[in-house]
Amino acid sequence: QVQLVESGGGLVQAGGSLRLSCAASGRTFSSYYMGWFRQAPGKDREFVATISRSGDSTDYADSVKGRFTISRDNAKNTVYLQMNSLKPEDTAVYYCAAGSTWSKRQYRYDYWGQGTQVTVSS
Repeated sequence: QVQLVESGGGLVQAGGSLRLSCAASGRTFSSYYMGWFRQAPGKDREFVATISRSGDSTDYADSVKGRFTISRDNAKNTVYLQMNSLKPEDTAVYYCAAGSTWSKRQYRYDYWGQGTQVTVSS
């Protein structure tokens, strides 16, 4: 069992930056692939980024590639999402998730956080 708690969301102007954190409970954090997803108002939840268990492999949605960076610190049981050059269309609730396989698919992830709101004003 893994419990995930996101933090770091907030209101930011377009062009600004935010760093989201996701703290995981338990001693098996390093055995999970981690992902970030987001859900904008009136839209389905979508993939944002994923990172391998060791942190040496990452993948991103085309919409955030070059602007967002996912990273993890297994010693701190934490995964991060650095978001730069934010746009109004990045406004969404951001969720972190833990899974046992490398995937961009939501159903591959077994554990989810409660989400953190990111709002980008124009």
